[in-house]
Amino acid sequence: MSSAANQARKDAIRDNVLRPSRNVPYPSKDGKPIYTSEFFGESVFGLAQIAKALPKPAYAQFLRKMRGGQALDKSTADAIAHAVRIWAMDKGATHFTHWFQPQTGTTAEKHDAFLTLKTTHGQAGLEEVKAIDAFSGTQLLQAEPDASSFPSGGMRTTFEARGYTVWDTTSPMFVQHGPHKTTVLYIPSIFISYNGDALDEKTVLLRSTEQVAKAALAVLALLEPVPQGVPPQTSVVYTTLGTEQEYFLVDRALYVLRPDLKITGRTLVGALPAKHQQMEDHYFGHIPSRVLATMSEAELELYKLGVPIKTRHNEVAPQQFELAPIFEETSLAVDHNLLTMDVLSKIAHRNNLKVLFHEKPFKGVNGSGKHCNWSLSTGSGENLLDPTIKPETNYRFLLFLLATLDAVQRHGGLLRAGIASASNEHRLGANEAPPAIISAFLGEHLTEVLDSIEESRPVKNFSVPNMRTIKLGGTALDVMVSTLPDISRDLTDRNRTSPFAFTGNKFEFRAVGSKQSPSFPMTLLNAAVASSLQDVAEALRKAAGDKAFPSDADKLKVIRQYIASTKSVRFEGDNYSDDWKNEAAKRGLLNITNCPDAFDQIVEEKNSAMLCKLGIFSKSELSSRHYILMERYSKDLLLEANTLRTILAQQILPAAFEYRAALASSCAQQQAIKLSAGPELKTLNQTTPLVERLQEWIEKLDEAINNVHLAAHDPSAEARASAKHLLPAMEGAREVADELEEIIADKYFPLPKMSELLWF
Repeated sequence: MSSAANQARKDAIRDNVLRPSRNVPYPSKDGKPIYTSEFFGESVFGLAQIAKALPKPAYAQFLRKMRGGQALDKSTADAIAHAVRIWAMDKGATHFTHWFQPQTGTTAEKHDAFLTLKTTHGQAGLEEVKAIDAFSGTQLLQAEPDASSFPSGGMRTTFEARGYTVWDTTSPMFVQHGPHKTTVLYIPSIFISYNGDALDEKTVLLRSTEQVAKAALAVLALLEPVPQGVPPQTSVVYTTLGTEQEYFLVDRALYVLRPDLKITGRTLVGALPAKHQQMEDHYFGHIPSRVLATMSEAELELYKLGVPIKTRHNEVAPQQFELAPIFEETSLAVDHNLLTMDVLSKIAHRNNLKVLFHEKPFKGVNGSGKHCNWSLSTGSGENLLDPTIKPETNYRFLLFLLATLDAVQRHGGLLRAGIASASNEHRLGANEAPPAIISAFLGEHLTEVLDSIEESRPVKNFSVPNMRTIKLGGTALDVMVSTLPDISRDLTDRNRTSPFAFTGNKFEFRAVGSKQSPSFPMTLLNAAVASSLQDVAEALRKAAGDKAFPSDADKLKVIRQYIASTKSVRFEGDNYSDDWKNEAAKRGLLNITNCPDAFDQIVEEKNSAMLCKLGIFSKSELSSRHYILMERYSKDLLLEANTLRTILAQQILPAAFEYRAALASSCAQQQAIKLSAGPELKTLNQTTPLVERLQEWIEKLDEAINNVHLAAHDPSAEARASAKHLLPAMEGAREVADELEEIIADKYFPLPKMSELLWF
C-alpha cells in the first residue's frame, strides 16, 4: 500500500515540474493587444444593452422597476427576454439559468435550453412539430427549483417542495463559457419559498440595503435643509463594498492524493515543514510564473464578465495569494465576489492547480480572510464616510461615522454571528486574524478629533519635524532623499489586529472568512447601521425641537452624545493581547469564543427585535437561519472527524505498522550477524509508543463521534456537543499523527506532505 501511495506522490511531483505551461492569448486587434477597457463587460447584458433593445417608454418603466417604484408588465418583460436571448445566442448560448445563492455558502444553477417544440395542425389534421428557440418574459422573471432540497431550517419539507427563483433586476445578466464552445446565459436571482420566505442570502441582503438607504436619506434630509416643496438634495444612497479575496493554490495532482483536502478543504494531519512563512519573504514577493498565468487568465474572464479586478499579489503564507476589486454597490459586489471564486476555481483547474478557499487549510501558517471594505455613498458619488480636510467640522461625516460605531457597539454580537463558521473558527483569535471581540479602530487623528469635540477644545496639531506641509486628506512626509518626491501620508495608521477598522474613507471588516459569501455579514452590518441611523435621525429631531431643521449646535449636541456612548467599542491597541481581553470584559464587550454561542446572537432578543422591526427577517426566517447554522456547524465537524478517523486507521497506522515491521526485520538481521541493532531499536522504541497513542486517539474519536450522534435530535445541542467533543479529539489525534510523520521514513508515508503542497 505505502509503496504505491509513495509512487503516486513522486509521480505528482515529477509531473508538476515537467508539465508544460498553458498558453492563453490576450485579446488583440491587428496583432496588437487591446486595452482592457475595450473588452471589459463584453459578456454582460447591462443597462446599455437593455436601453438599446427597448422603446424609451418601456426602458423608463424598467428603470422605475429597478428603483422599486413600479411592477414590470408582461410586454416589457417579453421584450427584454427576446433581446437578451438574441444577444446571448449570438455569443453561443444554448441554455439559460437562474443563478442564486442558497444557504449552502455557494451558488446554485439549473440549466434550461432555449430550444422548444412548436406543434401546428395541418388541413388534413396532421400534426407538424417544429423546433424553435424561445425565451419568454415569464421564464426570465421566474423559475421553480425544489425548495425542499436546499437548507431551509424546517421551512420546507419533501411534501412542501415548491420554491421560486425571481430575477434580481439590479444585477446584470451575463454569459459564461459552457461545453463545446457554447455559452450559458446567467440570470442573477433571489430564492424564496412558496410562502415568500427568504431561503437564500441575497433576498435579505437586498432588504438590508433598502433599509440602510432609507435610514441614511432620513438623516441627510435633516442635514441638508431645503425649502418646503423642493426635492431633497440627496435622493439616492447605497452601500459600497470591496472584497479582498485571499486563497491558496496547490498542485492538483498532489491535492487529489489528500482525502482530507478533497473532502473538508483543509489538511487534518500534516507536520509543519522546516521552511514555511518565518522568513517573511512571500508577502508581495515575486509571483510564481504558473500562478501568475492562472491569475492573468482568471482576470481576463472576469474583465469580460464586468468584474473590476484591480489588485493581485502574494500573501503572507507560502502559496497564498489575493485578488481585490474596485468598490461597487454591495449586492453587485457580492455577486462579483462569488463569480470571482467560481472563475478562479475553473481557471485553476485548467492550469492543473486547485484553489483552496478554506480559512485555514494548513496548520501553522496564516489562514485566509475576505476583508470586506464597506462604506456609504450618495447617488452623485459622494462618500458619506469621507472625513475631508477638516473632519472636526464635517458634521455629516461625524454623524455617519458615529452611527456606524453605535451599530458595532450595540450589535457586536450579531456581527460576530455573521462571521462564525467551523472553518473560520480556526482563524479567529490567532495572530493572523482579528479576534472574536468585535471592536473598532479609528486611528490617532480621528480619535483626537472625537476627544476634542467631547472635551470642547481645539484639535491637537499633528505636525512633527519631518513633516513639510499639510495636504488634503493627510500630511506630506520628508524621507530625507532629495531625488524622491514628497510622500502623502494618510490621516490614520492601519491596525491589522482590529476586526473593524476605519481605513481612510471606509470601514474594513477584516474578520469575514475567505470561504463564506459576504452576503450574510453585510446584511447584518447594513441592518445594524440602519437601526443606528434611525436613532440618530430621531436624536436630531429631538435636539431641533420646534425647528424644521437642527442647527449646528443641535448637531454638535447629538455628536457629543454618540461620542460618549460609543467610547467603549473604540480600541487603538493590540487586539491579540490578553490585556485587551481583560479590558474588553471591563467595557462590557462580548468575547464569543465558539460558533454555537455566536449563532445564538441571531435569536437574542435585542438583535432579533431589531432585524424583525426593520423587516429584513421575519421571526420564522431568523429561527430557520439559526437552525441551519447550527446544523451546518455540526455536519462540518462530523465530516472532518470521520475523514480524519479514516485517514488515521487506513493510511497513517498501516504506514506506521509497515515501518515498524521494517525496523524489526532490520534489527533481527543485524543481530543475526552479531551486529549492534541499537540505532534501529532506538527508532523502533520511539515509534511504538506513538502508534499505541494513535490507536487510543482513534478510540477517543469514535467515542466523540458517538457522543455527537446522541445529541442529533436537536441541532443546537448537536453543535455544542461537536464543539465540546470533536474539536479536542481531532486536535489530540493530529498531534500524535504529526509526530509519527516526522519519524516514519518518507518512502512509507502515504500522503503528500505540507512541504510538497506548499512549495511548487
